[in-house]
Amino acid sequence: MDLLSPFTDPATVAHYAQSTPRKVPGFADLQRMAMLLLAEHAPGPADILVLGAGGGMELKAFAEAQPRWHLVGVDPAAAMLDLARDVLGARMAQVRLVQGLIDDAPPGPFDGATCLLTLHFLPRAERLRTLQELRRRMAPGAPLVVAHHSAPQGGDAQTWLTRSIAFANRETSDFSQASATAAAMAQHLPVLRAEEDEALLAEAGFSDIALFYAGFSFRGWVAAA
Repeated sequence: MDLLSPFTDPATVAHYAQSTPRKVPGFADLQRMAMLLLAEHAPGPADILVLGAGGGMELKAFAEAQPRWHLVGVDPAAAMLDLARDVLGARMAQVRLVQGLIDDAPPGPFDGATCLLTLHFLPRAERLRTLQELRRRMAPGAPLVVAHHSAPQGGDAQTWLTRSIAFANRETSDFSQASATAAAMAQHLPVLRAEEDEALLAEAGFSDIALFYAGFSFRGWVAAA
């Protein structure tokens, strides 16, 4: 799957800021929880890396809550970075945007990092490499916050994707249509089970791995570099 393909369509980009909160249970709360988990270790001025920052919504949430943070947002899609600039507005003074993948991110060391709604696009090997490169850019003990599609332990990814798709459709509860969409998604998204996600974080060198968020097929963890 081409990582950029979902984010080069003008209609998708134009509606991203409106559609994403509908798809992710507690979307705004997830961003606030991520900010608080970072702020535990970075209460004052801090350098924070946001991987998969296109759209700018978590960058804006972080910048508004922590005006002394300096944020570096990395994303491969130019159109999504343009959207981030529009979303951030005057908050761009706190933010540096970088087009690219983890290899294009500055070396750090960063006081914290996030990767929200991004890792589920990456196959296992590339996901592990991305996590390793994230850790290499982080100060010892700095928190990493991740959240993405992940099936519960022993669960079936397609079943949980179906539930998430039904949740996003506020007009109907058509599970047959949601199941068909989930089947197509499951062919392209390398969704792992929760125990596999936690094992990858540990393999990448992170410790103190803890689940802090779950909503149907979405799960989030915090871990220490």
